[in-house]
Amino acid sequence: MGVTIKDVAALAGVSPSTVSRTCKDHPSISKETKEKVRRAMTELGYEPNFQTSSQTAQILKNIGIILPPSPRETYENPFYLEAIRGISQFCNTHHAISTILTGQHDEEILSTIDTLIKNGQIDGFVVLYSKQDDAIIDYLYNEGLLYVLIGKAQQFANQTIYVDNDNLLAGQEAAEYLYSLGHRRIAYLGSDSSLLFSADRKSGYQLTLLKHNLPADSRYCIELTDASVDCSQPLHELLELEERPTAIIVSDDILAVSLERVCMQHGLSIPKDISILSFNNSLFARLTSPQLTSIDVNSFQLGIEAASQVINHIENPNLMATKIIVPHTLIERDSCRRLEIL
Repeated sequence: MGVTIKDVAALAGVSPSTVSRTCKDHPSISKETKEKVRRAMTELGYEPNFQTSSQTAQILKNIGIILPPSPRETYENPFYLEAIRGISQFCNTHHAISTILTGQHDEEILSTIDTLIKNGQIDGFVVLYSKQDDAIIDYLYNEGLLYVLIGKAQQFANQTIYVDNDNLLAGQEAAEYLYSLGHRRIAYLGSDSSLLFSADRKSGYQLTLLKHNLPADSRYCIELTDASVDCSQPLHELLELEERPTAIIVSDDILAVSLERVCMQHGLSIPKDISILSFNNSLFARLTSPQLTSIDVNSFQLGIEAASQVINHIENPNLMATKIIVPHTLIERDSCRRLEIL
């Protein structure tokens, strides 16, 4: 088996991304480090298998954008599209290009990352999601690769650069808003809690219930893996309760659309019978009838901030891991109504 970029990195005592940038004569790498890496390359007989022509040298940075593994659903979610738009716009104005990495499962994505790194084609990554026990984050961290996370870090939190919303606060504010409208039976519909944004929004919702001494009925808290019809049974059960909730917080606009469909099947009117408050303020929120009250997490800005951080850390590799919080905004529309408080 031939010598790889990892072998050079191990001998030189640096990360594979540092070896990659040394091969490109990147200005962010010190002269001393470049000399150490080149000595290791000579000792091992390593030859880079990419061109370093003047044309490619002008492209100083190449950012890999990692989508969550999924057969299909991810690519239909406007959150990721808006975040990618933000990343691309920032890259376009800062002499960088971006490459989207995707796959049906972790192994497929990891294989692609490994190939790109071995060929020295990526300077850093933006990971568009955050979940528990993520094999991809483990790989990036253990290989010493530069990455920025959109979402709260769980693994290696102190060493991870991340850009996020305060989803705990957003969940609290969503429940407080419905409480201020007179709702006391408030339910939560979210994605799987392995996705940290949904887990935090759920926790914020629960904190508000606790604050106002409202019962935390487990039947009012539903987590779904996706918005498919196969997952609609828990929604039917929720809407068939004798004390049906008067309002539901939904962690994503796409799930909210699924909820609206099930409400229609039960002959329930929104917001007359049930108020719905969702997250992301995507196109889905504006196309429904009535339009959804939604918390805008500013996904475009999340993408811009993530791209800014990865480029900044490429150019300044000794910076400490930065944590950035992007504000959220409640957009009031017609899917929530005030109840009379008896």
